[in-house]
Amino acid sequence: MNVKKTWFSAGQILLTLIVVVVAAVVLWRIVNYYMFSPWTRDGRVRADVIQVAPDVGGLITDVEVVDNQPVKKGQVLFVIDQARYSLALRLAQAALENRQAALAQARREYARNLTLGNLVASETLEESRTKVDQGEAAVADAEVQVDTAKLNLQRTTIVSPVDGYLNDRAPRVGEYVTAGRAELSVVDMHSFRVDGYFEETRLHGIHIGQPVEITVMGEPKPLRGHVQSIVAAIEDRDRQQSPNLLPNVNPAFSWVRLAQRVPVRVALDEVPDDFRMIAGRTATVAVRTEENDKQKPQAGAAAGASSTGNSVSASGAVAATNASVAPVMASGASQ
Repeated sequence: MNVKKTWFSAGQILLTLIVVVVAAVVLWRIVNYYMFSPWTRDGRVRADVIQVAPDVGGLITDVEVVDNQPVKKGQVLFVIDQARYSLALRLAQAALENRQAALAQARREYARNLTLGNLVASETLEESRTKVDQGEAAVADAEVQVDTAKLNLQRTTIVSPVDGYLNDRAPRVGEYVTAGRAELSVVDMHSFRVDGYFEETRLHGIHIGQPVEITVMGEPKPLRGHVQSIVAAIEDRDRQQSPNLLPNVNPAFSWVRLAQRVPVRVALDEVPDDFRMIAGRTATVAVRTEENDKQKPQAGAAAGASSTGNSVSASGAVAATNASVAPVMASGASQ
């Protein structure tokens, strides 16, 4: 009986040690993953937004698009009243014809003076030649005015600079637009990307070209991409420029220093046809590394054990961040 009790006690102790060791390893891997692995819930879908401003001013006479409409490069967006610019073109053409006639007269006089030879004073000959040169310059100036008038007339038709989507407010007929002032914007459909804002403690595992998994909030399937670039500088909010150009460093220092967020740009490799790409959507971004892949099963299992708390935390944090997805978060906490 004593031998059996001894073996039973030893078995209990050994089992307890095994459980403690396994729990410690799993806990360490979870802490390492959530604290140092290169992934973030702070990601956002980005795209280039081109502000369309007319080069000439006037009343809008025709609008060819509606709010949020997809457009092609070169497609007409709206037309500005062309009457004034048509008149300006006719005026410039009339001035050109007038100067061409004056030039023709100056050339005839100069040719006649040359044929007269010594009967015409050299001073008169030089003056007639000067009139020809001045007439040629005046004609060149008038031709520029005609080309400018044609360009202004052409610019009354506003076209889309890129393939993309309009903003949610297209101009209306009868509105007066001013030259150089943006009237609408177009989201470039070929410029969509993901910006992930990683804590500086996680940058050691991020390199250009690494594969990335992006889970956009509200989408069941993750997107694939790769690291395109890492920003070279971020703003130092503790340092300002003083009036005498000396460094002005904020003396306040808290004991707990939050890690800075560093933007990492992710290029999308593939986007499903049914995916609704909207700039500004939030997501989780995870950079795929060998260490990350090894830790994924343990982190996923642990996240499953506390799925309720983690899922709430993931959805809450992702809502305030950008569109990028982590492979582990896709199978664990974010789902």
